[in-house]
Amino acid sequence: MSSKDISELLKKAFALPAEARAALAGSLLDSLDYQHDENAEAAWDAEIARRLQELQSGSVATVPWHEVRRRLSKFSNNRG
Repeated sequence: MSSKDISELLKKAFALPAEARAALAGSLLDSLDYQHDENAEAAWDAEIARRLQELQSGSVATVPWHEVRRRLSKFSNNRG
């Protein structure tokens, strides 16, 4: 497939509604040959359980999205 063909395909894909783009992206990812790492999945499950327990126990607090954006903006500006 030529670079021009790929560019045209991408242009058509980007014109799709968000839900269709998400489905297309999922299908493309599913089509890749990759090895399923059960250890990684188990590690993520354990991490999710740990974080959920921290939230439920009150040992950590959430940060509102507007505050996260403010901090990220400040961080980005300081790296500049």
